[in-house]
Amino acid sequence: MVDSLPANVLAWQRQGMLRRVGDLDLFVVDTAPGGARRAVLLLHGFPSSGHDWHAVLPALAGRRLVIPDLPGFGLSEKPADYGYSLFEQADCIEILLRDLGIDGIDLIGHDMGTSVATELCARRERGLLGVRLESLLLMNGSVHIELARLTPAQKLLRSPLAGLFARLASAPVFRAQLRRILARPIGRDELDAMWALIRHRDGHLRMRQTIGYVSERFRYRRRWLGALRRLDIPTRILWGPDDPVAVAEIARRLAADIPGARLEWLPGLGHYPQLEDPAATGAALRAFLDAHGG
Repeated sequence: MVDSLPANVLAWQRQGMLRRVGDLDLFVVDTAPGGARRAVLLLHGFPSSGHDWHAVLPALAGRRLVIPDLPGFGLSEKPADYGYSLFEQADCIEILLRDLGIDGIDLIGHDMGTSVATELCARRERGLLGVRLESLLLMNGSVHIELARLTPAQKLLRSPLAGLFARLASAPVFRAQLRRILARPIGRDELDAMWALIRHRDGHLRMRQTIGYVSERFRYRRRWLGALRRLDIPTRILWGPDDPVAVAEIARRLAADIPGARLEWLPGLGHYPQLEDPAATGAALRAFLDAHGG
């Protein structure tokens, strides 16, 4: 099947490349290939891709930015016989960083990406992470999963109706679902790009597998929250407080959990701050990185 990708996705595709990472082809944007050995790693959420970060890149210019599409998402490979666990996602990230010659990262995670980030923190705590973790920024992710208010789509994808729902999913249904978690509207071009990237390589048929991260958040809650509670690096909790899924109380809990963490609100924003207000979000990301040498 040949996908028809919109112009903004094709432009994004030209900024990166497919890389063989383990047994999978991952799409990766690396803004300074072969450059600094310390990089800013930006991890996207479910069900979207690294394209979520495109509008904040100008604010982060001058740094080496590494933005992968995790397995099963975006322009990366989406095999039917892959596990898609958060542990496998973290494995891919470690292999990618090694292959890129990166030995230190400033780690930024949004939505599901916050859980990949917390698994990397857990490995660091155990002396098993292959890179230095210099700083951490978590944004609108339901790390305290017991407080999350899952969307109807997330609930369906975790039900026996998941396969049928995934097959019947359409652009209008997707747009309606996504708009429910935004506090500020985003352009139709952004919504169409997101849907095209979900559909690419039949990714919509993998959502019943990739949604498994929600169950893992419950199952490994003690491992990941324990690692955060013993973290000793600069940490920022950056949050759109009007998020109806990863509610504001999650941000407050995380700020209380992590020693020395600072909570910063992005007023009037919901679940996708980097798309709802790229200027404010980019400025906050830049200020955090400037303050901590990233």
